[in-house]
Amino acid sequence: MYRFSKILLLICLLTVIGTTVPSVYAAPKSLPVAGSNTKPSANKPQDQTQAKPQDQDSEQEEKKDVSTTELESLQQQLSDIKQQVSAVTKDKKFSLLNTQALEVSHKADEYIGILTPVLTQIQAQLDVIGPAPAPGALDETPEVTKQRTALNTNKAATEKKLEHSQTLKTNASNLSKQIIELRRNALKTQLALNSGSILGPRFWAPVFSPQVDDRTKIVGFSQMLSDNITQAWQPDRLFGSIILMALAIGVWLYARKYLEKALVWLSIWGFPDGRLRRTFLAFATVIVTVITIYGGANLFYLVFARNNTLPPLVDNFANGILGLTIFSGLIAGLGRALLSIQRPSWRLIPMPDLIAIALKPYPTGIAIVLMLFGTLEQFNNVIGSSVSAAIFSNGIAALLIALLVWRATRRTNRIRREMVALGEPLEPRTSLGSLIHLVVSAVSVVIVLALLIGYIPLARFLTYELVWVCIVFSCLYLTTKLMGDLCESLFSVNHASGKWIKQALSLDNRYLEQATILFSAIGNTILVMLAAIALFNGTYGATTPMTIVDKAIDILGSDSFGKINIVPANVMSALISAVIGLYILRTARRWLATKFLPKTAMDTGMRMSLVTLFSNIGYVLLILITLSLLGIEWNKLAWIVSALSVGIGFGLQEIVKNFISGLILLTERPVKVGDLVSISGVEGDIRRINVRATEIQLSDKSTVIVPNSQLISQNVRNVTMGNAQGVATIPLIFPLDIDPEQVRGILLEAYVAHEAIQDTPAPSVSFSQLTPDGITLSVTGYVSSPRVVSRTKSDLLFDILKRLRAANVKLSSPQSLVVQNLPPEIAAAYTDNSKKEDE
Repeated sequence: MYRFSKILLLICLLTVIGTTVPSVYAAPKSLPVAGSNTKPSANKPQDQTQAKPQDQDSEQEEKKDVSTTELESLQQQLSDIKQQVSAVTKDKKFSLLNTQALEVSHKADEYIGILTPVLTQIQAQLDVIGPAPAPGALDETPEVTKQRTALNTNKAATEKKLEHSQTLKTNASNLSKQIIELRRNALKTQLALNSGSILGPRFWAPVFSPQVDDRTKIVGFSQMLSDNITQAWQPDRLFGSIILMALAIGVWLYARKYLEKALVWLSIWGFPDGRLRRTFLAFATVIVTVITIYGGANLFYLVFARNNTLPPLVDNFANGILGLTIFSGLIAGLGRALLSIQRPSWRLIPMPDLIAIALKPYPTGIAIVLMLFGTLEQFNNVIGSSVSAAIFSNGIAALLIALLVWRATRRTNRIRREMVALGEPLEPRTSLGSLIHLVVSAVSVVIVLALLIGYIPLARFLTYELVWVCIVFSCLYLTTKLMGDLCESLFSVNHASGKWIKQALSLDNRYLEQATILFSAIGNTILVMLAAIALFNGTYGATTPMTIVDKAIDILGSDSFGKINIVPANVMSALISAVIGLYILRTARRWLATKFLPKTAMDTGMRMSLVTLFSNIGYVLLILITLSLLGIEWNKLAWIVSALSVGIGFGLQEIVKNFISGLILLTERPVKVGDLVSISGVEGDIRRINVRATEIQLSDKSTVIVPNSQLISQNVRNVTMGNAQGVATIPLIFPLDIDPEQVRGILLEAYVAHEAIQDTPAPSVSFSQLTPDGITLSVTGYVSSPRVVSRTKSDLLFDILKRLRAANVKLSSPQSLVVQNLPPEIAAAYTDNSKKEDE
């Protein structure tokens, strides 16, 4: 860590030198005043432009006029440059077009230098000749009149050329500024732009050989800052500046510490026992850190900006820095809240103290680095510095952030290995924690490699995205924890709020548990939605909470469902949205099936139906959202639907019929999950009602898939519908010589003694049939469910047979007559009669 600190200090010193060297190099006598229109040539060194002023004067003396053809040619060059700029994607081409635009500007400036003396000379000649004689005065000679007319004509033409030259100069200068801005934006959007390795001299050029234009802008802006600082400490404003400065320092040094002590007292004495105390303290710590850092910076800003005394350029710079303090304070606050060094027992993340202490300096270090180089980037944007200066600041910032992140991950791994070697208790990382650790380490290595091979825009993008994603996920983790603990504490029957709600609304404890789960899920859903919007539409340093809320409102209330604009970026957004939507939908379905609905009084079938219906609606909404992100306009698809309606109607007839039947089954519920049904010779339990078919599980655990339309159109026997009772009926055949009353008593005793037979209705025995074979008696008893009939009948048969044998009562058996040793004539007659009967 000591060596890393020395490297970090060296890089910061080089950066400071880079920002101060231009002002040291600047020579007031040789540089133009900030804000003037005089600009040095972009394609010639400064010493050359100053070494040959006599040659330039001689050229201007030789050329006494500028032709219209030359101006039109220069105008055509400028138009060609404008057309090429719109299609440029490479940095080298931007640089070439910028040089050409500057050449046009300098050429137009040269024409202005030629035409201005010519116009002055013509005006002097007109002054010598004088105005035309007034009416009634002496007439002048025709030669003088002709000369005045010629001079006026030349004056008008020269003024027109001069105005054209000035317009060309202004347009060329503006075009050069636009090209520079496009190059600056390309550094943020063109990730495959190779701008040179950080080890090359081109990268360090802004420090050791800054451009003359950059030095001029820095000197001018520094002078404005110096004037405002001096003005803030004038005698008439001295007292107010001292008070505001003292308040800013006091807020930075003491306000956060005392506010956190007050928060600790409030969380202990103002909240009931439970996890809400620590989540509230962590959340409040982040808010207090942001407020104190931003509040102190705002007071410091008021030292110089009282009474609106700052110039617009300086005011924009100061407002940008104020925005950076919010994000820097948020990073530092999240680090302090999640690590919780001073109160380890209140730490939200399960983390050993040694690792938390080791990670303590890194969030603050990252916040400081982002603040410093964010300020430098804001400075470059305000003064419109060269692209090389922007590349330098972006590269150094990405390098420092990557080294800090890489060092933090390495140090965490080293401490974990040391703890394992010492035999100290250490919980293994969760799968999510291991994934986060791996991704962060990999991204930091990729950033360093991108800087080494020259892809500085890619490194900057990855750096800012890494910081932004970490901020979003940290805020999401903290707020979801707070939401869950807040709902649990609010509706808990052990707390005063839960008791009051229970008494005021006369609710059962079960409903309070349901409210806890429901409101927690709603809050977490909103937070996840805002986090997703922040990830896809937010950027570090430019996105505020209100921006995210406005974007959410814009998405929910937009008319994007009626437009089509399919582009690669939209396709990527749609794919990511589909993946995230499927994950959220499955998570919500699992939450409904395992957490929320089991707390209700619904039966299993109703719960499964609701889960299925929720899934179907969720899939439909997910498809609509995905198509919306693709930019599909429904009215533009109408002709496709019309052309394919016939084919779709025939091809999807059965699917649509089964789908509608499935919706009817879920809403009307003639059969539901868990029912025992019989259809077309298939009898089993309904396990799932899907969109197209219903799964019926048989007694051997096999599954029969029945289309939903059959359950609607065919006769279905629902054995368990309406809490139907089971009937256990056993028919028995006894010999003719038994005592029916005795047997009736034995059968009733067996039924009454069985625990599954219900008392109401009471078991009964009916005399079913009297035949030569015997007496048929049927004994009937009712059980709680048809599902237990088979098992109950089996138990009853075992018991009845035992009781009948004990009473020496036998069941009737089929009798067969066997005749042996018949006389031949009788046997023949019997055989003939059998043949006749067969015929």
